[in-house]
Amino acid sequence: MDDFQDILISGINFKRGGTSQPKNDDKVKTKAKKKKYITGAHGSGSAMQKAKYRKQRANRRK
Repeated sequence: MDDFQDILISGINFKRGGTSQPKNDDKVKTKAKKKKYITGAHGSGSAMQKAKYRKQRANRRK
């Protein structure tokens, strides 16, 4: 009966137990610097368009 009263008083904790590793939020995962994304090789329309703009900008600077 003591367990039941403890549950009524303090409630049940449904959070995941165990020790958690501190998250490092400084790292950013991005595809923007990968070669396939820069060249537009993976087939995404936005990547191909951005690759076209990069190529035009590179040709202007020559």
